[in-house]
Amino acid sequence: MKPVRLQRRRLARSESGATGVEYGIIAGLVALLIVGGAQASGYGLDRMFQVIGFFMENAADAAQSAGGN
Repeated sequence: MKPVRLQRRRLARSESGATGVEYGIIAGLVALLIVGGAQASGYGLDRMFQVIGFFMENAADAAQSAGGN
């Protein structure tokens, strides 16, 4: 078995753990961008469907007032 000091030195010099941390940070940032984009798109879609619903409601009311069923 190798001495603990030697194992600590190797661990301190190892960069494989740092690479994993970097990938984790990148994945977290990408996730934040996706969530932000989805929220922005969701608001736009919600607004679009509200406007479409408003116009359809008005068209239905106008058709009913004009004597249509």
